[in-house]
Formats: sequence, C-alpha cells, structure tokens
Amino acid sequence: MNSRDSITVRAYTEADLPAMIDIWNEVVEDGEAFPQTVPLDDQTGRAFFAEQTHCGAAVLTREDGREQVVGLYILHPNNVGRCGHIANASYAVERDCRGLHVGEKLVGDCLEEARKAGFTIMQFNAVVESNIHARHLYERLGFVQLGTIPKGFLMKDGHYENICPYYLEL
Repeated sequence: MNSRDSITVRAYTEADLPAMIDIWNEVVEDGEAFPQTVPLDDQTGRAFFAEQTHCGAAVLTREDGREQVVGLYILHPNNVGRCGHIANASYAVERDCRGLHVGEKLVGDCLEEARKAGFTIMQFNAVVESNIHARHLYERLGFVQLGTIPKGFLMKDGHYENICPYYLEL
C-alpha cells in the first residue's frame, strides 16, 4: 500500500462475496479467533452474510483505481427479545493487510451501523486473551472488559485459552 492508496468501509455487495469468504476462511483456518471450525463455501457464505443485520467490507482502492476487499465485519443481535438491543460483531482482515489499521476502520463503521439499527450496546463474547491487537483496539475505543472466562476458547493446536468478554454502550 502506498500513500495514494486508500481504505474505506462500505456495505458489502454480491461482487465482494468471493473475497469475503476467502478472508473469513483465513481466520477460521488460523484457529485463533473465531469459534467456527468449518470454512464457508460459495453457498454457505452467501447465506451466512445475507442473514446478518449488516455486513461491511473494507475496500482498498489503489492509486490506479483498482479495488480489493481486504477486510469485513458482520453485525447481528447478540440475543433476542429482552436482550435484543445488544449487538454482536466479528471482524476479519486479510493476512497481508493486518497492521494497516483496517480493523479500526471496520469497528468504527460497525458501531455506526449498530446505532442506526437501533442497538444500544455492543458486546463481544469471546475475544481470545492472547489477541492483544484486538484487545488494545477495543480498549482504545472505550470498550470495557467484563472479566475473563478461563479456558473458554479451543485453539487450533488443541490447547485452551482464556476469553475476555467486552462491551460498549452505544
């Protein structure tokens, strides 16, 4: 990425789905962040993203006008009924674009969309304790850690790590 390239976040389109599925599957295959263990295919990916309240795509626009999806988020209710005002979200950034502040742009857009959708709280249920980059970002944005759930996440290599739930009033 050079200084004339830019990254923006927008609602995903049908054309974004192949890249979004690939990026999602990278995180699933890494086995260090998402609870899912089964990768998405074209059909399950299309259905998965369509059932969310909102999905954002981080798009890198190069100096020459070419665009590339480099990250995404999903936004949905954390629960139903009397707890339906609480949102939940997940974020994924392409491996080669990590460290470019794509995650911060995704979270910022997601919080705006959550407010628009009528949510009043954002809650993250299972932030892996060793995911320090995500934890630092959330804390910098005002999220509060609710505690620690010992051995709440099964890592790909078979050991368990603590998870840290977070929340933010919107």
